[in-house]
Formats: sequence, C-alpha cells, structure tokens
Amino acid sequence: MTRELRVLPTVEALMQAAAETIVADAAEAIAATGRFAVALSGGSTPRRLYTLLATPPYATRIAWERVDVFFGDERCVPPSDAASNYRMADDALLAHVPVSASRVHRIHGEDAPASAASVYEDVLRAAFATPNGPPQPVAGRRLDLLLLGMGDNGHTLSLFPGSPTVHERGHWAVADTVDATPPTRVTLTAPVADAAGHALFLVAGADKASMLRRVLEGPHDPDALPAQLIAPTNGRLTWLVDAAAAADLTRR
Repeated sequence: MTRELRVLPTVEALMQAAAETIVADAAEAIAATGRFAVALSGGSTPRRLYTLLATPPYATRIAWERVDVFFGDERCVPPSDAASNYRMADDALLAHVPVSASRVHRIHGEDAPASAASVYEDVLRAAFATPNGPPQPVAGRRLDLLLLGMGDNGHTLSLFPGSPTVHERGHWAVADTVDATPPTRVTLTAPVADAAGHALFLVAGADKASMLRRVLEGPHDPDALPAQLIAPTNGRLTWLVDAAAAADLTRR
C-alpha cells in the first residue's frame, strides 16, 4: 500500500483535486480493463464533488458509458427519501451524465436490511467475478476507486465505533444499526475497501480537525476509530483534506 496526505488550502481546491483524481483514475482503469468501477459515498462534501463532476469540463472528461457505479453504504430508506445516498448522488451527478442506468448498482435501502445487504453482496460478487471467498485485490475484479468520508466520531462507510461490523471479514456487505439518523444502514465491509485499487478520503472543515489527528497520528485503535481500518493491500490510500481539517496535524 502507498499512502498520501494532501492538504489543500480551501474546500474549493479540495474539490478540484478530488475531481482531477477521479478523472485520472477513470482513464487509467478504462485503459487497463475497459471499465471504471467506482463506489460513491454520501455526505455534504461528496455532494459538492458530484456537482463539480456533473459540470464542464469534468462531465466530458470521463467516459461515463464505461463506468460502473456502486455505493459504499446506504441508509435504509427509499431511494426517493432525502436521506438516501443514492438520491443525493443521482440529483447531483448521475442524472446529469450519460451513465447507463443498468450500470448504476444502488443498495436497495427500502428492502429489509439483511436482505438488501445479501442482494448487494451478490451484485458485487457478480460484477467482480468472485462467486465465493474474499475480494480479490487485482485490476478488473475490485473497485478501482472507493470514495470515503470520515465522521467526527471516526467512522467511515457505515462502520461505526464499537460496532461488530468493524470485525466482519466473511461478508462483503452487511446491515447494521448505528448511532446515527437514520440508524439502520447497509455498508460495505473492510475487506472490500482493502481490495480497492484506490481508497480516497475527502475530509473538510474545522469540526473534523481533532478527529483527523487522532485517526492519522494517534494509536491504532480501529474499534474506536474505524477510519483506521482502511488500508488497501495492493493499492493506494489517499487523504485529501482542506486546511481547516488539517489544522491539528503535526505531520503533513
């Protein structure tokens, strides 16, 4: 694994850097395997990124007809609900670019959580030609890019502090009830993240500064700080953070 930390002066610069990273990753993956498999995340910071990607010049710099869209996690709500990660991504990005609906693989948050997790795992396994066993950290059989955020409690995806899902290694997707609103979620598990070609964290805002320092510079304690779990075994880990979020870091 290679790890990189980039501190950008503003949120706008952070969005530009993230968009350029996605364009480059998409071109590299499509050249190598014929497609770009990306898992989107929810939250206010990704919304700004998706809005940027949906506008020129970025909307035309990605071969959207070769893109497969997945999701890192989902709230257990219908896709029309304002809390839905899918709805946010669709409103901000997917409805505005020529990605095929058949290549958008949403988590069915309106279904029973355990069933939604099981079905989504089947979708992932079929997409990456891995009917059994762990995710394979090789091009064409993994996520090329996994977008991630970090909560002010150190969670990422819907892997929350103290949850047994932090230790899940057999399943690719699981349902959980967490300390958030809405509480019921479906999330990818750490092995899927660790098989990704590139795990890209986006962190912005002064409210994340103390937690970012704990995650990046503190003791390794993934039970308390699930964001520390993410360590691609045969890929890259990048933290793109703005100056406000990086204010407490001692090493850059």
